[in-house]
Amino acid sequence: LGNGFFDAANQGAQEAAKELKNVEIIYTGPAKATAEGQIEIVNSLIAQKVSAIVISANDPDALAPVLKRAMDRGIKVLSFDSGVRKDGRLMHLNPSSNPLIGEKLVKMTADAIGATGEVAVLSATAQATNQNIRIQEAKKVLAQPAYKGLKLVSVVYGDDQTDKSYREAQGLFKSYPNLKAIIAPTTVGVAAAAKAVQDEKKVGAIFVTGMGLPSEMAGHEKSGAVKSFAICNPIDLGYS
Repeated sequence: LGNGFFDAANQGAQEAAKELKNVEIIYTGPAKATAEGQIEIVNSLIAQKVSAIVISANDPDALAPVLKRAMDRGIKVLSFDSGVRKDGRLMHLNPSSNPLIGEKLVKMTADAIGATGEVAVLSATAQATNQNIRIQEAKKVLAQPAYKGLKLVSVVYGDDQTDKSYREAQGLFKSYPNLKAIIAPTTVGVAAAAKAVQDEKKVGAIFVTGMGLPSEMAGHEKSGAVKSFAICNPIDLGYS
């Protein structure tokens, strides 16, 4: 909860529910991005006898047993954005092509810093399916001859918490004095890293890119901490 990406997905879902007329959306989630928090909520939704559960998973494996139990009770289970293991859902909806996201992340990095330099990744949780796939796809692109000058020095996890993501960004500055860019495939991480770059007076020395919400990134783009960022449309995702 309190994550702008999911608030926007909820907006799209509510629009679709209004059009369908006979659907009520219960928008809920844990305060922190943990599997335990989601399991607790899924159990309460099973008890409420909802018709369907649509979930972006904090852990693809840990959530499978409770979601299987939901399906055994006749509840339709779909995952979106961050997938659940196949036996824990009927279908998964990707917001975009993962290879395309990986390519875009690396291209935006090269556009910001040029063909050479040290780069680091600031992710959400270590178990987030979507984050891990995006990082894998970005690594494949970094291995291509065109990007051989870009060196991935570290992958760190901010658990989709603003304060932790901010501290992880500061840790990268200290550990890698030659760092040129931070790639954050998460809306929470990209905004936190950009703020850390501004606060530490590293604008122009370190650039941040990744998946960000325009409402949260406009100021960082104006400050020069961010040259460009990208996003799949979360409103359309929720609507779908």
